[in-house]
Amino acid sequence: MSRSLKACLIFGTLATLLFASALADDVVVLTEDNFEKEVGQDRGALVEFYAPWCGHCKKLAPEYEKLGASFKKSKSVLIGKVDCDEHKGVCSKYGVSGYPTIQWFPKGSLEPKKYEGARTAEALAEFANNEGGTNVKIAAIPSNVVVLTPENFDQIVLDEKKDVLVEFYAPWCGHCKNLAPTYEKFATAFKQDEDVVIANVDADKYKDIAEKYGVSGFPTLKFFPKNNKAGEEYDGGRDLDDFVSFINEKSGTSRDAKGQLTSKAGIIEALDVLVKEFLSAPAEEKKAVLRKLEEETDKLEGSAARYGKIYVKAAKSCLDKGPIYSKNEIQRLERILAKSISEGKRDELTVKKNILGSFVSDE
Repeated sequence: MSRSLKACLIFGTLATLLFASALADDVVVLTEDNFEKEVGQDRGALVEFYAPWCGHCKKLAPEYEKLGASFKKSKSVLIGKVDCDEHKGVCSKYGVSGYPTIQWFPKGSLEPKKYEGARTAEALAEFANNEGGTNVKIAAIPSNVVVLTPENFDQIVLDEKKDVLVEFYAPWCGHCKNLAPTYEKFATAFKQDEDVVIANVDADKYKDIAEKYGVSGFPTLKFFPKNNKAGEEYDGGRDLDDFVSFINEKSGTSRDAKGQLTSKAGIIEALDVLVKEFLSAPAEEKKAVLRKLEEETDKLEGSAARYGKIYVKAAKSCLDKGPIYSKNEIQRLERILAKSISEGKRDELTVKKNILGSFVSDE
């Protein structure tokens, strides 16, 4: 691999990390190192002291994230959180003995006032507005989880062009409430994939649907792949990484927990084999390999067919412009990806960059 390409790939990795950090939660993560740099300064701060294993904390999480999103642009109030398992010193210093504990720190002060009100985004916002002299309203955050009802269940779940994961839940179920924020992040990670649907259905309200699919406990998750609309039980873990790995394996997608495409996105092994043959073939034989690449691409369907066309176009460009084409094009794409662009455009360019990487000779 050339020095210029290595440098370009390193630059791309850094750009990806920077982009991922921009997608972090709207609640400011406070630690031993940054607590007094953020709190007690030029704005008031509402701080949640929590533990990752705490059920009440998990239940609060979606409400607190809504609060953070609503105050994100406020210059007078900071919404923060501290993991007390990881940063025991901070939590001990401010007298935290139970979770979650929510405290208000006035502007310029590290003397907190404990919040004793309801644990809803609206109640917390009212308190922060009163203490901070602001007038922030709770923003409506659109969900990426598809809500199923008797009217749309069959149309969405039984669509043989979609892989669908369904959570059967009950509104009163504590485990369902705990799962909700993770399930939402999971759905958000795959919102750009047209062939993947992350959905839920109120099985307490729509008992006929629950009975039809043998649901007797909540939450129950069932996967309805393109080739099995009878459904199959999901018995994997319920952390975000578990869900992401499951869909990547079952649907052939290549995303991480932040929804970013991985280096495997767009890569088709059968076509990669032909690319290696294309690169090693003498000049007079390359066109014959290109024809084989076109023939294999014609057999593909769905998103794979789109990726195949990128392979073919790249091979033709390499024929016309020489082997340097792929390296130059990767560098151009890296420059674009380092900028602020739409998620759809980022996906498109990442796939193209990954496929072009197959056309870079190791020599």
